Amino acid sequence: MRLKLLLICSIWLLSACVYQPSAETRAYVDLDELEPLPTSQDSDVLPLKVAIAAVISPAGSAESYAPLLDYLSEKLGRPVESVQRNSYSEINELVRTGEVDLAFVCTSSYILGRREFGMQLLVAPQVNGEAVYRSNLIVPSDSTATHISDLRGTVFAFTDPISFSGRWYPTYYLLQELDETPGNFFDRTFFTYSHDEAIYAVANHIADSAAVDSLVLDFLITRDPRIESQIRVIHTSEPFGIPPVVIGPEIRPQLRAQLEDILLNMHTEPAGLAALQALDIDRFVLVSEDIYSRIEEIETTINSCETCAE
Repeated sequence: MRLKLLLICSIWLLSACVYQPSAETRAYVDLDELEPLPTSQDSDVLPLKVAIAAVISPAGSAESYAPLLDYLSEKLGRPVESVQRNSYSEINELVRTGEVDLAFVCTSSYILGRREFGMQLLVAPQVNGEAVYRSNLIVPSDSTATHISDLRGTVFAFTDPISFSGRWYPTYYLLQELDETPGNFFDRTFFTYSHDEAIYAVANHIADSAAVDSLVLDFLITRDPRIESQIRVIHTSEPFGIPPVVIGPEIRPQLRAQLEDILLNMHTEPAGLAALQALDIDRFVLVSEDIYSRIEEIETTINSCETCAE
């Protein structure tokens, strides 16, 4: 009897351990028809943020720089976001605080940023084989003015308070030529906060004259040929170091090297060359800080004049 009971228990235990497939697990799965799971977006990939100074108006900048930003995104394998502000000083603040990784700034912005918080020169654009630009003093085409002395008592359009070609240089030129300051010489001055807007202000007789970036003037004329017949250049400055591409002092060395390599070599690839051509740039090149020394000399001269900022 005892043996019989043990035998019954053993049979029960064995039956309990046997795998009993359910209706659900017996369903047929064709391994050849399996599809990969959808790839989730990596929320940890931060965009590269690029600041663009309002050398030309925001709408024009967004359109012109879009191919370059798309190229950077493709080469980096990460999103790239454009950041714009109204003034050059605001762009410098973005670089100082590390809110942007890369910035296209004007020459005076670089001079001030380097001195105030260690803004770093990365590369510079080369246009028509040179890494220089000039300040053009322009008047309406029907103006009788041929020299800055003819503009006394008129309305002058500055571009930005810290623009070199649009504020510092014309202030310096007026001081050197006539020992005058803008506040005393002109009847009124105002800021347009972009070079193309200053050009249009003169073309439309809102201002009697303005000083603008020569490269922007050339760029605008190729896209709006009417401008050439509406304005006239009465003075062109000596050449100065071209507005550079900069980074902040806290950028990671690996990212700096990567950005430098991409920008310096983008002219060798069709997509990169097309992006450069959209900006009328030949290529990006390495330049020495020495090409901006003349700008610093002019800044020193202006700063020594107590009423030049008026």
